[in-house]
Amino acid sequence: MSAEDLEKYEAEMELALYREYRDVVHLFSHVVETERRFYLANSVDVRVRGEGTEVYFEVTMEDAWVWDIYRPARFAKQVRVVTFKDVNVEELAKNDLEVPKTGF
Repeated sequence: MSAEDLEKYEAEMELALYREYRDVVHLFSHVVETERRFYLANSVDVRVRGEGTEVYFEVTMEDAWVWDIYRPARFAKQVRVVTFKDVNVEELAKNDLEVPKTGF
């Protein structure tokens, strides 16, 4: 497989992932961004753990969808993430859940 073939394959996978996102986004109420992943979820709990400079975040999500091109099953009943990096959680308004019908 050439580098060009690999690039084409990854571009097709990314487009398929975007289309899946477009199809499922209306099912979720929250967007969660971590250093490594992007999630859609219906329930999110963020806990700050540790003391002083040794602080980390424990994020628990239920009914989640994971933006990951290499993950064969993107739906998860429960997800737990532990990270020392920033976590962004947004509750989406219903009108924010509308994805434009036009292409990627």
